Amino acid sequence: MKARATGLLIVAAVVFLAMRLFTDGHGWAAYVQAAAEGGMVGGLADWFAVTALFRHPLGLPIPHTALVPTQKDQLGRTLGDFVEDNFLTTEIIGEKIRSAGVTRRVADWLVVDTNAETVARDASAALAGAAGILRDETVAGAIEQGLVGWVRKIPLAPLAGRALQVATVQGRHEELVDAAIRGSIRFLDEHRDSLRRRFDTESPWWVPEAIDDKIFDKLFSGLRVFLNEVEGTPGHEVRLALDERVATLGERLRDDPELHARGEALKEEFLSHPAVQRWIGSLWTDLKVTLQRQAADPSSELRRRLAVEVQSLGRLLASDPELQAKVDRWVESVAGYLVSEHRNQVGDFIASTVAKWNPDDASERIELAVGRDLQFIRINGTVVGSLAGVAIHVIGVLL
Repeated sequence: MKARATGLLIVAAVVFLAMRLFTDGHGWAAYVQAAAEGGMVGGLADWFAVTALFRHPLGLPIPHTALVPTQKDQLGRTLGDFVEDNFLTTEIIGEKIRSAGVTRRVADWLVVDTNAETVARDASAALAGAAGILRDETVAGAIEQGLVGWVRKIPLAPLAGRALQVATVQGRHEELVDAAIRGSIRFLDEHRDSLRRRFDTESPWWVPEAIDDKIFDKLFSGLRVFLNEVEGTPGHEVRLALDERVATLGERLRDDPELHARGEALKEEFLSHPAVQRWIGSLWTDLKVTLQRQAADPSSELRRRLAVEVQSLGRLLASDPELQAKVDRWVESVAGYLVSEHRNQVGDFIASTVAKWNPDDASERIELAVGRDLQFIRINGTVVGSLAGVAIHVIGVLL
């Protein structure tokens, strides 16, 4: 476009020279010469005006030229203030959010399967990425400190006492008793041979083996029948005695200071055990590995559940206008707060960015951003100057 504008100016100059050299300057030639003269004047004037914005014309330090390079910082500040005052206001942002229906659009977008999977993928990747940049020692130490501290704050004995009392009142301990009895019967059946061998080693050497067999069978059968009887009889005296013992134990665990102390000592012993310490220390490592593995697997439980929850959220937002309105008001409030608190930073950012530009680079960037229209100014100047030259000549002839 620069070449076209300059070429048109050269055409006007060539026409002017041709009229001066090859015609007498009268008649139609006078009109053509006047048009060429006006075109040269208009083209030169607009070339000077356009060039003066971005550089010194012909490299001459003419006052009030090269405005962009010399006033670059002021232009940046003005641009920043313009953006602040005309774009970053709570009224404009709030009106845009209200008219956009942000929550409704987000809800409609989230219910689509592919979009929900995209959110799940990005969210899981973000979680895995956050886990990857955290220091393992710091996180593991925080987990250990938090978990151990939380367990230490819980009184073990009173908690166990309340649990026993609740279980007794609701009859839940009966299920534990039945499970223990069934486990005992199963243990007897599975280890009958080993129990028989142990009985044989404990029996005197002089007792015949046949008698040992009968005694063992009698004891084994009796114990098994007894356990079956306890299991099948809800009001059995063993069960009643056990209920009484459990109730008494629950009261003691809740109220007995000695049991409290023993419970706390047992808890401390458990927390200090090397195996427990290793397990606590491995929690973060295991969680991190699992999170990263599932984040990378499209069919993992993590991503599947995230996608399901995202779609559920979308359906909830889409079906509840009141909730949509609340979320819209919240978004508008947050956006308004951010704008009011940080709008000056945006203006400062624009101003500081422009201030960092090299003056010549800034001039070139702005000139290229405006683009072809600058050169059309020159072209229009040449054309309008030509027309003005003809008009002036006509007026002169008439006068």
